[in-house]
Amino acid sequence: MRRRSLAEMVVGDLTDKIKAGAFHAGDKLPTEPEVMSEFGVSRTVVREAISRMQAAGLVETRHGIGTFVLPPSSSATVDIGTVVTVRDVMAMLELRISLETEAAALAAIRRSDEHLERMGQAVAAFEREIAAGKLAVEADFDFHLQIARATGNRYFESVFRGLGHTTIPRTRLDTARIAAIAEPDYLTQTGREHQAIMEGIARHDAESARAAMRMHLSNSRERLRKIGD
Repeated sequence: MRRRSLAEMVVGDLTDKIKAGAFHAGDKLPTEPEVMSEFGVSRTVVREAISRMQAAGLVETRHGIGTFVLPPSSSATVDIGTVVTVRDVMAMLELRISLETEAAALAAIRRSDEHLERMGQAVAAFEREIAAGKLAVEADFDFHLQIARATGNRYFESVFRGLGHTTIPRTRLDTARIAAIAEPDYLTQTGREHQAIMEGIARHDAESARAAMRMHLSNSRERLRKIGD
């Protein structure tokens, strides 16, 4: 509970500054170390705060660059504080299956070379982070976001941004539960699934992309089902 209250404090302060005009649309927020120093909190707290602000559609994180303020939007949002149990996360995955399988198919039809390059960058970042022993949450989210962008339909991106990091199951479960589903090759398998999705999109093969995305999200749901029984 303490970490959550600290994250809410950081969110509240940064949100107030955005609303007061201290940060405008397009402005880059202070870096993680700067926020840690200002509030006297850990990196984990800062990342949770930024995740909450992403879910609220206030900011976006550009991998390797920083976090930037978004213009006011009416995009759909989810109260990520309500996504806390295994059952909640499984329900989120059900929503993602219905949304992202079609997004992958549309991305395969409509993607540009630039879209594909950005997906490849996200996949490479994911592989680097898991090799370093990290959970690779940001790279995971970025990969799926790039697919939403490649649909050419702004509403897919809007909804996905609104959902924020609640879309990544391991951000919503405590360490013990992560350990229960994170067998040694769990993240390596996730990386292979990402690669299969991207390969379908690269070939402009809508059915393969759709099937690979469904398999990826269904595998995540099955892992969660095992620890929820």
